[in-house]
Amino acid sequence: MSPARAAEAVSINIRAKARQRDLIDQAAERLGRSRSDFMLEAACIKAEDVLLDQAFFSVNASTFAKFQELLDRPLPATDKLRRLLKTKAPWEK
Repeated sequence: MSPARAAEAVSINIRAKARQRDLIDQAAERLGRSRSDFMLEAACIKAEDVLLDQAFFSVNASTFAKFQELLDRPLPATDKLRRLLKTKAPWEK
């Protein structure tokens, strides 16, 4: 895609229920953003998450073995780790 094409503004039209629009408007207002800016940013963040979750990494057997070894190795017992493991999750409080 050429730089000029990438910078060209295009329209995206969607239909929403009134309560969905109102929710989006309320959140956008809290951030001092327009509805369009808020929706576009939220959609782009979600799109990046979806694409990154589907990223495929190809490595040779030696590199994968090193990676697997790191995953299987227990973390060193530190005070910070002990505190973390003793902390209740927000939904358990």
